Amino acid sequence: MRSTGSSCVNSDDLNACADLVRRADPERFKAAMAAPVTAREKLLPIYAFNAEVARAPWVTAEPMIAEMRLQWWRDVLEEIRSGGPVRRHEVATPLAAVLDEEGTRLLDDLIVVRRWDVYKDPFENAGAFEDYLTKTAGHLMWASARVLGAEDKSQTGVLGVGYAHGLANYLRAIPALEAAKRVPLQDGRPEAVRTLAEIGLKRLAQTRGGVNVLSRPARAALLPAWASGAILKNASRSPELVSAGALDISPLRSRVALMWRAATGRW
Repeated sequence: MRSTGSSCVNSDDLNACADLVRRADPERFKAAMAAPVTAREKLLPIYAFNAEVARAPWVTAEPMIAEMRLQWWRDVLEEIRSGGPVRRHEVATPLAAVLDEEGTRLLDDLIVVRRWDVYKDPFENAGAFEDYLTKTAGHLMWASARVLGAEDKSQTGVLGVGYAHGLANYLRAIPALEAAKRVPLQDGRPEAVRTLAEIGLKRLAQTRGGVNVLSRPARAALLPAWASGAILKNASRSPELVSAGALDISPLRSRVALMWRAATGRW
């Protein structure tokens, strides 16, 4: 098993990861920048990996090419998991320095469910939709928390926050998904959207106890979800905001919320 640690991360690679996240995922970049430097050095390679995987299905209209891009990253994770040489790449190389075997498994599951993004089919059922959110945003958050020292007893709490974060971001993305001729929800009626948002809010409330057992350093992994509760409340109160693409809170309120969570570590 490969040992983890930021000391093996080349500064040029770390800067490349930071630049990639800044361009492709500005909110997660803000969260990383609000984290302690020692946490940032471990989070940025994981966030850069996520950015590469998330955009792979969208940079080409050819499903086969998109599948090949995703498989390339699965091969990277297999190289890391095996403990042998890992291909030289500005993201793959620093990723190998922070992930252990369980981390590669979590991120491999993330890639597998991302295959849904390649095609235009709707989710088969509610379970498939929940699985998608859990294994994308949830696994990403749990993998991030683990490299910061999170223990298994906090897994349920972190996955719950990750699910809520994934749902909030997914609801925000619905106008873009519809413009791309996707079918983002099985039931897009306002009452169904409200129910989804309420499920996300309930998951957040239920997981606070699990989050409280996280060490202070590991809580930096939760920072990307700083505004998720407020966004889900907007969707619950006014589900028509989803189709209008108007779920976001004000920039000032968002900035204050991130600063407060980063300073206090409270959720």
